[in-house]
Amino acid sequence: MRTDKEMMIKGIKKLALTVFLMFLAPIVIWQAFKNEGHPFYWPVLVMGLLLAAYAVYMGFKGIQTIVDALFGGKSRARD
Repeated sequence: MRTDKEMMIKGIKKLALTVFLMFLAPIVIWQAFKNEGHPFYWPVLVMGLLLAAYAVYMGFKGIQTIVDALFGGKSRARD
């Protein structure tokens, strides 16, 4: 059994995006709370929360992709 390198690279890219979002989402949320009186308070806060949720989702998908690459996931189950 060998590691699927293309799938492994996809998983690492997903985790890199996760790390980026893990820094970006709290900054956006902090900016929203810092400007509570601004008319764009709610849209910025919602965008920050969506970015945070997407970071969690991409983290799970990235780890799942890496595990599938290492241990023969869905694409190699029929081999």
